Amino acid sequence: MKVNKIVLVTLIAGVSLFGFELPTQKVSMHAFKKSVALNAKVIQLSNAQQAITSLVNGHLEKYFVKPAQDVKAGDKIALIESIELSQMSAEYLSLKKQFTSISKNYAAIEKLYKKGLASQQRVSEEAIKKSEIAAKLNALKSQLQTLGIDTNRLKKATANFILYAHSSGRVSALLKPLHSSITSDEAVVSIVKNQAYYIKSYLPLSYATKVALGDKIVVSYAGEKIVTHATQIMPKLDEVTQRVIVLSSVDQKVEKLFLNAYVESRLYFGEAKRYLAVKKSALSFFNNEWVVFSQNSVGEYLIYAVKIITQDEEYVAIEGLDAGEKYISDKSYYVKSALLKSSLGDGD
Repeated sequence: MKVNKIVLVTLIAGVSLFGFELPTQKVSMHAFKKSVALNAKVIQLSNAQQAITSLVNGHLEKYFVKPAQDVKAGDKIALIESIELSQMSAEYLSLKKQFTSISKNYAAIEKLYKKGLASQQRVSEEAIKKSEIAAKLNALKSQLQTLGIDTNRLKKATANFILYAHSSGRVSALLKPLHSSITSDEAVVSIVKNQAYYIKSYLPLSYATKVALGDKIVVSYAGEKIVTHATQIMPKLDEVTQRVIVLSSVDQKVEKLFLNAYVESRLYFGEAKRYLAVKKSALSFFNNEWVVFSQNSVGEYLIYAVKIITQDEEYVAIEGLDAGEKYISDKSYYVKSALLKSSLGDGD
């Protein structure tokens, strides 16, 4: 329901008042989470290391990297020969052949049953056999895919298991000598992120039970918006501020990110709720209230006084406009300036 609408007479009739078309959008629903503004600091964790571990037992045959080498996510790290993997892949290929064979048998018996030449019991027995093999085949397929084996391209049994880097960084150490035995979950290589930047946000204690790992934290830095996500909630309060420390990882590339810089951050938490919303750039403060501008078909400019409910980095939830209503979504300051000049009697 609209809060208030003021219709202003046309300042200049025609297509555009300013010699160009002002951008417009329609009021639409947008999901918002609750948010709180926080003080924060740019830090770097010097011990931000990642251990690359083997997922199978085997024999370390080859390293594809050296210490101090930079790697990207998906780069090869090491080759491990695994009897365990060889057995799994061989069993998968065997089950695949069995499944093809029993599928043909089942189809043939089903045809005979429809002609009255086979019993329902025979059909059921074959269906059970087919289901059992399919279950084993799917289980093995899932395990092999977890190990990075493309089952669609698997033509023969393989013992070669390749370790890949999970993220970009620099190799800090090769933890096992070549030709040594490796057990499942044993660390083979350690990698340090090249730029392990984090945002250290200071959260009031009253919000401690509301924040969760993965919650979005948007940082304002040098005119940019950096989107981060909570990765650690520290168990001890900061002694100076008596606030909860929340660490969020900076995963996007940011030029000239200075350590120890104090910044503003905003934490978004809780269940999202949907409201009618407009772009943040559409809002203007006019005659002591927040307004949104529009223009009707005869060139009259409309001012809608709106009530702000909540906001995020791009949109504002409002009351005062209906769904689907067109509004000026950006450069509203041109309209505001023209209206102020008109009220002063200055037509220049």
